[in-house]
Amino acid sequence: PLSRLQIVGNGYLSLSTMSANRDVLAEENYQANVTVTKTSKNIGILTPETELVDNLLRHTTSLLNPNSSNIIAYSGGVDSSLVVKLVHTAFTSLEAHGSVRAVLGISNAVPTTQVDLARRVARSIEGLDYIEISTDEGTDPIYLANEGEACFACKTHLYSALKAIVSTVGDNDSVLFNGTNSDDRSDTSRVGLVAASNFSVASPLSFTPKSDIRRAAKHLGLENWNHAASPCLRSRLAFGIEATGKHLSMVERGENWIRNVFDLNVSDNMRVRILARNRAAVELDDRFLQSNHYAELLHNKGFEDFFVKNLGFNGVFLRAFKSGGIAAMKVEGGK
Repeated sequence: PLSRLQIVGNGYLSLSTMSANRDVLAEENYQANVTVTKTSKNIGILTPETELVDNLLRHTTSLLNPNSSNIIAYSGGVDSSLVVKLVHTAFTSLEAHGSVRAVLGISNAVPTTQVDLARRVARSIEGLDYIEISTDEGTDPIYLANEGEACFACKTHLYSALKAIVSTVGDNDSVLFNGTNSDDRSDTSRVGLVAASNFSVASPLSFTPKSDIRRAAKHLGLENWNHAASPCLRSRLAFGIEATGKHLSMVERGENWIRNVFDLNVSDNMRVRILARNRAAVELDDRFLQSNHYAELLHNKGFEDFFVKNLGFNGVFLRAFKSGGIAAMKVEGGK
């Protein structure tokens, strides 16, 4: 038998089963989450994902300046990657005389694995102007102290560097973009949002939750649509632990070791956090903590020896992953 699928109206599909000579043997109608849209040229199917992306593109178009510089603060995470894709797509659909550029700020707080991912995603967006710059937040005493305002200091340095890119050519109408989403806006610990406000940064995803961002990114073919969140390495330090290059390197090396030993998937959550008294907390999804296999694996690989003897921690322990797990912790004598 042969099958034929037809659109018979908004929200309905007809499935016909036919014999080899195309006599209809059976016919059933199914309600489906589709909408028929007619144009002068074709008939298309509007899925929830295409509708989501279309709405995001319309909103993004309203924020960009087609006749000036549009600069995206890009990190390689799914949020800023989607913003890059949206701004680039919206801009190229216009009769524009300006420009779009994705800029990755690189410092000791950005893991090498994240830089590699950012480069791959940028290369996948055809025609994208992508550059990398070095940022100098590591010289800022407020950032180094890590006592609640480090993110504000970091973002201030980043947005200042982005503004400097366009100020050299006298572009006073440039627009800066970031990947802030609706979940971020409800998190009072994100003082970097204050810096974004100070620089009038546009946020195309400010009313979009993370779940929709992942749906849109998948629909647009971004490889990191399902990657676990990977904020900067400084976010792994408890309040009061200085954000020095040494501490950031300890975190990165520890995370690389755990990632390789466990052969983690891109969607697995994992953090190495530095706590008071130079202790390391390794956070993993529950499925790793509830399995004797992984406990034995860590023991056989010399887990404690690596973190204490190789990395220089005074001790290390495992616990369940929690996003922002030390955001509210204040430590004494953490330096």
